[in-house]
Amino acid sequence: MTTTDPYSQEQLAAQPIGYWSRAAADRVIGGLRAALAEEDLTQPHWWTLNHVAGAPGEWTRPALTAKLSPYDDQRTDFDAVYDDLTARGWLTEAAGRLTLTESGEAGRLRARGRNAEVHARMRVGIDDAEYAATIDALRRIVANLGGDGTLP
Repeated sequence: MTTTDPYSQEQLAAQPIGYWSRAAADRVIGGLRAALAEEDLTQPHWWTLNHVAGAPGEWTRPALTAKLSPYDDQRTDFDAVYDDLTARGWLTEAAGRLTLTESGEAGRLRARGRNAEVHARMRVGIDDAEYAATIDALRRIVANLGGDGTLP
């Protein structure tokens, strides 16, 4: 476990939220992207696998692209992602609807395990109450600044 120096509440309250939220986001996203890269996946691949697994045969390319695009910070060509997963044999498309294959589900589960390892490292020394309070504070900051503070 990594240890950090203790600081007073006053010192912590004076810290810039933008710096710390960006630093945390960069580390979390970087860790997840590195874990997914071990399966030759990107985050958009991961999102696709999870959404299609959760609603087999229900998603069309345009509907899934519309759902995932707001989370994408890299201007992904989602059709290329769908084509890649299809070429791997992980995704099929029938009547315009997407479904995972057994290989796709196996890959999704491997990637989920890798992501779980990143989440476990991220949460070392942070109990559920602290984590929930952090998420709640961040979502309220987002809402206070005009964003959507509802959970995705």
